[in-house]
Amino acid sequence: MNETQLRDLVPAVIGVLVRRGAAFASAEDAVQEALLKALESWPGDPPRDPMGWLVTVAWRKFLDARRAESSRTAREFAVDSAAVTGPAYGMDDSLWLYFLCAHPSLSPGSAVALTLRAVGGLTTRQIARAHLVPEATMAQRISRAKRTVADVPLDRPGSLETVLRVLYLVFNEGYGGDVELAVEAIRLTRQLASLSDDPEVAGLLALMLLHHSRRASRTDASGRLVPLAEQDRARWDTALIAEGVGVLQAALARDRLGQYQAQAAIAALHADAASAAETDWVQIVEWYDELLAIADSPVVRLNRAVALGEAEGPLVGLAELDRLDARLPRHTAARAHLVEAAGDLASAARWYAEAADLATSVPERDHLIRQAARLRQESAGRANRQQE
Repeated sequence: MNETQLRDLVPAVIGVLVRRGAAFASAEDAVQEALLKALESWPGDPPRDPMGWLVTVAWRKFLDARRAESSRTAREFAVDSAAVTGPAYGMDDSLWLYFLCAHPSLSPGSAVALTLRAVGGLTTRQIARAHLVPEATMAQRISRAKRTVADVPLDRPGSLETVLRVLYLVFNEGYGGDVELAVEAIRLTRQLASLSDDPEVAGLLALMLLHHSRRASRTDASGRLVPLAEQDRARWDTALIAEGVGVLQAALARDRLGQYQAQAAIAALHADAASAAETDWVQIVEWYDELLAIADSPVVRLNRAVALGEAEGPLVGLAELDRLDARLPRHTAARAHLVEAAGDLASAARWYAEAADLATSVPERDHLIRQAARLRQESAGRANRQQE
């Protein structure tokens, strides 16, 4: 069993310990210790029942830790150590833990961070990047969340809104890197959609399916990032697109528009275009306006500025971009794109080079460096032709 398969068992094992009476933070610590022991002993002597082995070892670790806390009264646990039962309401352990981590005692931000770390399996650095905050700040936030729930019985599930946001962030992290995370987020959202009649759950599922349909075309044979406009649309998964559009249409018919439905509508318009040139940018801008009315954010405004540049011309997009904070992630890359579209290749090359220095991932940085090099070459060629 490899590390990825081992990680997949973590939510279920944590779930067992929590249902036996362990506080969430203590359960997570115990499971992490069990995982370390598994990595040491399994290569030479793998167990026949990996799940049962982890539950047994983690439970022992938890009990050992409890006994070591002399200042506390030992709790009595009436659960048979061999019992491994699923949570209520038809949810599997992973989805159930998503709801428990969104406990009412936690703020939405803390609940999201804790769930991404403990259940989603993301590192503190990955979570900090998703929230656009320093890693040290996120580490403190997660520590505070653990302390908050240390002695709180996780018996009251949190808000659906918080769970959806966590699933959305897990998918985004997987979409940009670990495909297993994206697939797991889709699986859990699909399960949640079968249990809920909230159109936003369906909207999030549609959004994931539509984005995931393009995954095969997002990189070339050498692993280089391919922007949406240059992707080979023949490689898009038409079955996922059809499913996503169908789920979205059913959600929109409920006439309770939310941010995930609006984002899915934008993704559907991209999927509907046979080529980048045929994209209905006017309608995309309209959907961004709807999205801003529901969930205004600097990132949405940045994306709208780029769409406006495509719909009404790059100078209009640049004017809109000037109204936003230049420190926004990808603000410089968006400016480079619009300046290139306006025909100023030399300036665009400089903006792409600056954006590369600000990139948060290696594939994105390399793509921006190539864009800068391409425009320098084109700009030099244009200058030579003018001199002839």
